[in-house]
Amino acid sequence: MTSDTTPSSLLGGNLKTLRAPLPAGTTLHAWLKPVNSGRTAELTASQDGQEIGRITARNSEEFEFRALLIDTAGETSFSYDATTTNLSVVYAFSETNVLEKGIVVLYSGEANSTPRVPGSYHFRPPFGWMNDPNGFGRFGDKVHLFYQHYPHSLRWNTMHWGHAVSDDYLRWKHLPVFLFPSAELSAHADGRGGAFSGSAIPLGGEEPAIRVFFTEQVKDREPEEQIQLTAVSRDQINAGPAEIILPERPADLDLTLDFRDPYVIKGPDGRWKMLVGSRDHEGGVILLYETADPDAAAGWTFVGILYRENRFGMTAAECPCIVPLGGPADDPQTRWALIFGLLTSRDPATARRNITLATVGRFDGRTFDKEFEQELDFATDAYAFQAFVDHSGPVGIAWLANWTEISKRIDFPTAMTLSRRVLLEHGMLLTPPVEAVESLRERLIDQRRLLSGHKIELANGAVEIIIDLAAPGAAFDLEFDHPDIDLGVRLDPEGLSIVYEVPDGKLLPRYIAAGATPSTLRIFLDIGSIEVFADNGRWTGTKRLPGFAGVRSAYLSAPKGNVAAASIWQLKL
Repeated sequence: MTSDTTPSSLLGGNLKTLRAPLPAGTTLHAWLKPVNSGRTAELTASQDGQEIGRITARNSEEFEFRALLIDTAGETSFSYDATTTNLSVVYAFSETNVLEKGIVVLYSGEANSTPRVPGSYHFRPPFGWMNDPNGFGRFGDKVHLFYQHYPHSLRWNTMHWGHAVSDDYLRWKHLPVFLFPSAELSAHADGRGGAFSGSAIPLGGEEPAIRVFFTEQVKDREPEEQIQLTAVSRDQINAGPAEIILPERPADLDLTLDFRDPYVIKGPDGRWKMLVGSRDHEGGVILLYETADPDAAAGWTFVGILYRENRFGMTAAECPCIVPLGGPADDPQTRWALIFGLLTSRDPATARRNITLATVGRFDGRTFDKEFEQELDFATDAYAFQAFVDHSGPVGIAWLANWTEISKRIDFPTAMTLSRRVLLEHGMLLTPPVEAVESLRERLIDQRRLLSGHKIELANGAVEIIIDLAAPGAAFDLEFDHPDIDLGVRLDPEGLSIVYEVPDGKLLPRYIAAGATPSTLRIFLDIGSIEVFADNGRWTGTKRLPGFAGVRSAYLSAPKGNVAAASIWQLKL
């Protein structure tokens, strides 16, 4: 794809042109708006100097979505006058092979182009803003990841659903935007709502179909700001019309307006179950619904409050999910993991915010009996975790960020965590990375010098560091050279920590798994993140890092004999 800018005195401005060779039957998706109110924005498609299509928009307050089908193959030009037309995104794809090839982004503007991060191996959107994973699951022969998305800026705004597919949880093909806000919300860039978080299930039939569930938010709508909708995709690419399935909150529960993030799974009794996050005036609550409808399209009835968490004050429980661990769903002996975030929660011991809890117990389809609890991530930047049961068992992914450090007023290009397995072993919940991460290992950088006390240069900083300790809890300090912060991983009598300090001395939360005594650690560094998996994910810590420069070097110090082995792998997709 190429582009140029040609002065045009006839148009009184600059004629900009995008060029790309396209196969017959290509679909073009574009968002455009007029530069000034009262004018018309235009994008013209041409082949061999002949116009073959034109799209227009008249709303100057927000970019309008338009689609165009290119019937014939050939070098195709897309032209617009920059003095009258603003473009946000233009991408092309063929519906016949988009699941294999993905989309081709022809244009994204300065406001929504994500930074180039060569060598990075974490999932990022092709343009715009991203937060919570939605509808993470296997449909057909591919893993699908839907996510909260705003295409036109690197800031949070009116919510869409982005979409990508993978064969291995690591290498993703970007697909067309899947869910769009209502026409009312799409008309203004005022962040009043949109297609908020949810989940997806497979539907039976000759062709694999996907049913998605999501929250529609409209700020200040009465009587409900948040309601639950569903839509079906028959081709795994396009969503059909949405229908309301839960138009209101349960009555007489003293709930706030929080009523969101429907998560649907087949329960142990064979019925579809839906978890919805909310809160009352004591704390967070998770609501349970069910239906006997085999397609989960209708008949949803409220069962009751499945779980309550009020130790952190009036915090909303959100992004709930529940999965069976190591056994069939209909076996009464199978334990289930109930995982949810606590928006605005604060840990008084460490000052960390927005904690995610993982509770493990028995679930009979109507009640959950907790047996034990763990914090999902001791550094808290694995938020909105969503899991599903794949062939090898439950697998989950999370937003590699936390609302504590960002706002709707700042640009924030972001990523997803590595995908993680969810295991129950010896009475503990483990969340190690999926086995496929070993395929990222490009070459062995070192397996002697770090252990001997040398500083090891890390090239672009996309590495995996493996540390084996001589005894559980043996102390060490691993220091990293990062351009913006003081960063490291430390194990001492207090526990396992990600050391994260800023040069100005600002007091920050402590990211510590208190009392942790691991024997082995796998540390994944990438541009913008660190993920620590200790003892196969018994203790997991994830922290977003500022900027888009990698860690430059690593230095290990420890009492003699504490570290048995240490190695570093260069990683690459």
